[in-house]
Amino acid sequence: MPSHTPAPALRRVQRRTLLLLSLAQVFSGIGAGAVVSTGSLIAVELSGSEAWAGSVTTTMTLGAAIASAALMRLALATGRRTALSSGLLVGAIGAAGVVLAAVTGAFWVLVVSGILIGFGSAVNLQTRFAATDLSEHAKRGRDLSLVVWMSTIGAVAGPNLLGVGEGIAGRLGLPALSGLFVIAAAGMLAGMLVIWIGLRPDPYLVLSGREAVRGAPTGTDAGAEAPLPAPSRGLRAGMAALRAHPASRAGIAGILAAHAVMVAVMSMTPVHLAGHGASVTVIGITVSLHIAGMYALAPVMGLLTDRFGGAAVSAAGMVTLAASVLLSGFSGESHWVTTLGLVLLGLGWSAATVAGSAMIVQSTPVPERVAAQGTADTLMSLSGAAGGLLAGVALAAIGYQGLGVGGALLALAVVPALVSVARRV
Repeated sequence: MPSHTPAPALRRVQRRTLLLLSLAQVFSGIGAGAVVSTGSLIAVELSGSEAWAGSVTTTMTLGAAIASAALMRLALATGRRTALSSGLLVGAIGAAGVVLAAVTGAFWVLVVSGILIGFGSAVNLQTRFAATDLSEHAKRGRDLSLVVWMSTIGAVAGPNLLGVGEGIAGRLGLPALSGLFVIAAAGMLAGMLVIWIGLRPDPYLVLSGREAVRGAPTGTDAGAEAPLPAPSRGLRAGMAALRAHPASRAGIAGILAAHAVMVAVMSMTPVHLAGHGASVTVIGITVSLHIAGMYALAPVMGLLTDRFGGAAVSAAGMVTLAASVLLSGFSGESHWVTTLGLVLLGLGWSAATVAGSAMIVQSTPVPERVAAQGTADTLMSLSGAAGGLLAGVALAAIGYQGLGVGGALLALAVVPALVSVARRV
């Protein structure tokens, strides 16, 4: 594809796209913070067993896996605007369902609601790829990480709205922990409206030549002059695209390992802290700082990726991630050592996710890119679901310390493949 400088009109569309996607991330990020900070506590309360503590996170990530495939097809057919806004609407319904589960005490309602919230989670993942549709090649890491970074505001605010949520719940006569999900539902609806109303023209439709931009050519990959070939569709096409290049294979491996370990350790930390007498406030602060680690330095990860290459940054992230889960696992009763470990866990996840995503974008041809992206998000969500599912069992069987050791081994197992790719660059 041609790589000349994009037309000024395309630059304007890209700036507007980044602004709108970032704003939507602020609102929808609250939902992610709500699930992380209180989902496991509600699950234990309704099920009566710590073994089910990871059930909400697990069902949410399973829902995200289902949603990623569905939203990929919807984006290919109708563009990013319809796909992203639809996912947030379903996610908002799921957040409302958690409130219903808390009121009725029905654990199965909580499980179903977690699946629906996963649609909102899938949108948060796919938004980072939407940010690169019209990016210049040299700025893809930066643009992708900017949208990831904007998740910080909502995701960090979410756990710290526990007190506000309890106040809302009290006024509405709801269980205290469910109030945060009222806020989460409102945030997802706000994000949906931002995308549905504002994301015009649709960046993917501009990229694929199906929507024109006044003053700019259509069918452009940051300035390409001809309409693109018909896009590849489906998970099979996406898997083929991911397997076709060593960089995309290593990138997705890093993403999957990082996400599985992060979800496993993160989802069990509130239960671990509560078992050592931590207050809801301390748990909220810990989760907020962890999420800040995930998103706050994303632009730095993007710039490092553009400068040093995705493989090197992802490898560094995996090493950081391994160190972090060992630190948390061996923290004992120290709440603050656990918190430090969770912050480093977020930083390692950020490096692996931003760098790995950029590796996928840069190593897949445009007609195959959306299929590869959707498949990557589906696999990412499945890895998170597996991590969340096994984490509850592991916590009951071998404890928080054993969970940390297992996570470190998984993270380090991916490093050789990433180093191999980095040496070829």
